[in-house]
This record gives sequence, C-alpha cells and structure tokens, in this order.
Amino acid sequence: MATRVMPASDTALVQGILDQVARRVVGQEYMVERLLIGLLTGGHVLLEGVPGLAKTLTVKTLAEAIHTSFQRIQFTPDLLPADVIGTQIFDQQTGQFRPKPGPIFANVILADEINRAPAKVQSALLEAMQEKQVTIGGVTYKLEEPFLVLATQNPIEQEGTYALPEAQVDRFMLKLNVSYPSRSEEKEIMRRMAGGQAIPITPVATPAAILEARQRITELYLDDRVVDYIVDIVHATRSPKEAGIKELEPLIEYGASPRATIYLAQAGRAHAFLRGRSFVTPDDVKAIAPDVLRHRVLITYEAEAEDVTSDEIVRRVLAAVESP
Repeated sequence: MATRVMPASDTALVQGILDQVARRVVGQEYMVERLLIGLLTGGHVLLEGVPGLAKTLTVKTLAEAIHTSFQRIQFTPDLLPADVIGTQIFDQQTGQFRPKPGPIFANVILADEINRAPAKVQSALLEAMQEKQVTIGGVTYKLEEPFLVLATQNPIEQEGTYALPEAQVDRFMLKLNVSYPSRSEEKEIMRRMAGGQAIPITPVATPAAILEARQRITELYLDDRVVDYIVDIVHATRSPKEAGIKELEPLIEYGASPRATIYLAQAGRAHAFLRGRSFVTPDDVKAIAPDVLRHRVLITYEAEAEDVTSDEIVRRVLAAVESP
C-alpha cells in the first residue's frame, strides 16, 4: 500500500497550477507550496511579511489558475462585520428585507492586513472560517466549497492594529513567514513587471477537481509510527521535560493544542501528495511542522527577554524528538 504510485492526473493537476502561478510570481516556492497545501486540505493560511513580497499577487493568481471566485477584503479599523459577511436591505418592490451577501461569499478570500480590523469583524470572520457559514439577520447561510481564507499581516507597522485573538490564530492551519527574494529573483521580477503589462493566466483546474483531490489526500497512507511521531512532537511542546529538553520548560507558556496534531497529519498528507507519493514520511511532517506550530507555541516573558522565538523552540523540539 505504501508504495502505490500517485495517478498521473494528480501530478498534472499540481504541476499545471504551479506552472501558471510561476508565470507571474518569481521564486517564493515555499509560499506557493504552502498555499497549495492549504487549498488541498481546506486549511486557512496566515501570511506574515513586509509589503511588496507578492503575497496578494500570489493569492489572486492561485484563484485564477483554478477558475474560482476570488475576493480581496482590505481590513481597516473602521470596517464593520456587514462589510465582510453582508447585510439585509429593504426591497421597496416587495416591501420585505432581503439578504445582500458580502465578499465572504467567494471561494478564495484574501483578508489583507487582517490585524487592522476590530474585534467584531474578527468574530464574524471566525464563524466563517471555522463553521464555513455566516449568519445574516438571524438566517444561516452555508459557504460554497472550496472555501479558503488567506490572510496577510504586516509585522513592521503596528500603529492602528489589533492583535488577533488566540482563538482565531489557532484557526489558521499554517502561518508563513514570507521573506525577501534573492538577488537573481529580484532582477527577474524587475524584468517581468517593470513594463506594467498584465501577464495572462490560463485556468487549469476547477473547484470540483480540487475537492476530488482533497478526498484522495485524506486516503493517503499514514503509518502508525508516523502518527506516534506527530503526537510526540506536539506533546514535546507541552511537556518538554518529558521529551528530554527541560531547558525549554521556562520558555513555553502554552504548548500546541490537539488542533496542531490534526493539522500536522493533514498537512503532512498534502506535502506527500505534492511530491507524487501515496504515503507520508517523517520528513513530510518535519518539513511542515514549523508552519503548523509557530503560531501555536506561545512563549513566556523569559523567552522574549532572551530573544528566543517560537520558531527557535519548534526547531529545538524537532531536533530532540526522535524520527522513526
């Protein structure tokens, strides 16, 4: 079972999307692959990086490549929940109120600068992300699958921002740290984009194909030893002393929740799928673990004083937990 080869159609689906995104986006393979993992598992993704790193462009291009609906919501301090989910308006012809759906009724949502919105907006978005539904005027509406929230956050300007609630941060399957391109990549970006001409994208997948791929991903083989490895990693963030890394104990305020265990398994399967394998290896788990855990391991004041980040803690946990 573990040696079964992936169907050629799955390989073609993945490669077709990657090729189309690469027409516009130079480099950023890490970000593109993680966004695909989110798309192929239904997990929301939080992207953190300075402005100008093609976060918005990549998300928009990905939506175009799969021929699905896309909405960009610019989050601001004066944004209202109705601006996101919609509201009821009075229809003079019928004399009744009718729902007017907001931009959340799309397959791919780009929540730009999500940390600029106040708590009420965050709460409305939270229901959509977790329950895949919204409530307008007391009536609940299901959101059409695939439904994916890809949110961006600017780490360098904190004026006029609201810290995301821990409950909402935990709803994101992955948190990505998007970095600057290399020198050669930047030269290519300038060559492609300086002319200002639009680069066309050909849709190569449908929402139905994505949903079918999701189903096949859930069936990928996950050995019991890999399951134990995932559980060991998550438990080491909660009880580092038991994992033989007691020096981390004063640095961790809270370890990862059981949601991290679920997401590590799902993202590990998607990581294997992107590599054309029908089984998950410990390397798949290790590759995706920093993105699943960095926003779920909360550090103490002592860690902050010593300039120890959650990324560093996750790295040390992965180094300490024995791989099968």
